[in-house]
Amino acid sequence: MKIIIYQRSRDRRTSIPFFCLYHLGIKKGRRINKRRSGAGTAYVDSYAPHLVLCTIAIILLSAMDALFTLNILARGGIELNTFIAILIEDSTEKFVHFKLALTSLALIFLIIHHNYQLIAKLQVKHLLYLILFGYITLIGYELALLTISNT
Repeated sequence: MKIIIYQRSRDRRTSIPFFCLYHLGIKKGRRINKRRSGAGTAYVDSYAPHLVLCTIAIILLSAMDALFTLNILARGGIELNTFIAILIEDSTEKFVHFKLALTSLALIFLIIHHNYQLIAKLQVKHLLYLILFGYITLIGYELALLTISNT
């Protein structure tokens, strides 16, 4: 008969301290795409650099879109969106703040759910790239309008 002696000096599962490197983003948390069970969408603590860059690029392009829109309107253009036209008539600052806030909130929601499967093989992260491509196209169109109005 063999006797087993308990030799652990302390429990390995200690509580998380008040100040933790995970909170600052220095030490990475869960970064795997799927949980061990393999079912459902996984939500992660930190995001891939390409998703963060895509999100920052969309926000910057949204700010450029607001600036170019105001320049086009100053040169005689017409805003076709009635809600945005009312915001611009009231205050250009309200327009810029509303546009950037709405874009940022939508992007936060989309990046949180970036692994969510929409249709077949289309995930939300693919939708982020489509939004980026759409903004790049819109900025190109607005630049073309601004160069036409200069001549």
